[in-house]
Amino acid sequence: MKLFRQIAAVTAMNLRSLPQRAATSLVIVIGIAGVVAVLTSVLAMSTGMIKTMNNSGRDDRVIVLRNGSTNETSSAINRDSLRLIMDVPGVKRDDAGKPILSGEALRLISLHKKEDGSQVNVVLRGVGPQLPELRPEVRIVEGRMFNPAVNEVIVGKSAAAQYSGVKLGDHVSSRRTTWTVVGIFESGGDSHQSEVMADAETLITSDGRGSFQNVTVMLDSPASFQKFKDALTSNPALSLDVWKERDYYEQASKGISRVISFLAYIVGGIMAVGAVFGALNTMYSAVSERLREIATLRAMGFGAAAMVVSVLAEALLLAAIGGAIGAAIAWAFFNGNTVSTGGTAMGQLIFDLTVSPRLMLVGIVWAAAIGLIGGLFPAIRAARLPVATALRAI
Repeated sequence: MKLFRQIAAVTAMNLRSLPQRAATSLVIVIGIAGVVAVLTSVLAMSTGMIKTMNNSGRDDRVIVLRNGSTNETSSAINRDSLRLIMDVPGVKRDDAGKPILSGEALRLISLHKKEDGSQVNVVLRGVGPQLPELRPEVRIVEGRMFNPAVNEVIVGKSAAAQYSGVKLGDHVSSRRTTWTVVGIFESGGDSHQSEVMADAETLITSDGRGSFQNVTVMLDSPASFQKFKDALTSNPALSLDVWKERDYYEQASKGISRVISFLAYIVGGIMAVGAVFGALNTMYSAVSERLREIATLRAMGFGAAAMVVSVLAEALLLAAIGGAIGAAIAWAFFNGNTVSTGGTAMGQLIFDLTVSPRLMLVGIVWAAAIGLIGGLFPAIRAARLPVATALRAI
């Protein structure tokens, strides 16, 4: 009980003296705020991308790819396979008894960013006539839906905001074909909002390629997945893989998400080392400035533990303040900002940075770790300082 009273008394004394050491304390606060702001903002890219990709999936939709294909662009499914998929048990049917699915063809087209005019690859997705039933989240917000057998496209809302030359009435080129933009669509903030869509048969005919890249299927219920998958994979006439749509998009985002997170922690770690040295210098200076205090308290019978905890409490408090400021800066300046990432088989993906409460907590934990390390050695020095030495230094 005596120990706790000593710790409380010394810690309170230290914290009351903080305004007198405001300039040196700001070194810790500003340094750690910078670390947390950078770490949190970079990790927000990974979080935002994963959120966008996860929004692209539904539990009652599946994606069928050629066996061994890791993504849509490396897959190819012929028309005979498409017809067999239509008759597989578990496929949902509309009021007319038609299976709700879409053989989809993917191409990459070149567009230019509005901000700097740089050229990027964007997905042109050919979809089937049952798009409204298959993807009810796709909604035209400007213009109209494309017509089949005509070179018309609709552009995702995110793509329309990022790229030039995709307004209503504009023309975009794919290989030997020019397409007219007739509509702008939104799809609940998923990855398809970064794409351009056209009629699949028209797209295949335009460049003379006769196969689809995938078949997207609406199941009659999420529970039908295994029945549907078993029926396809056990058919010797087919060589296909079946993915739950949510799992497919989650897997597609993992690689680049890991790279972004790795870079964030590398950059954050390098900055954290600098912040630790700043905290060490600051806390050593604080201990040196309080030699009279420490000597007096030790002479009065205060133990070493009280000295250690008091210095660590000060360092952790300053670190927590810096962490909270850094997290707030990241949220204020980066949360909701729209960015795009390319270099993947899926072309450009447009998404919003997401500074989630979890990321802010990660930043504050990092701040606490920096404060703990930065305050540990000065705290030990304060505890081990002989009373006679401290008195002579006054």
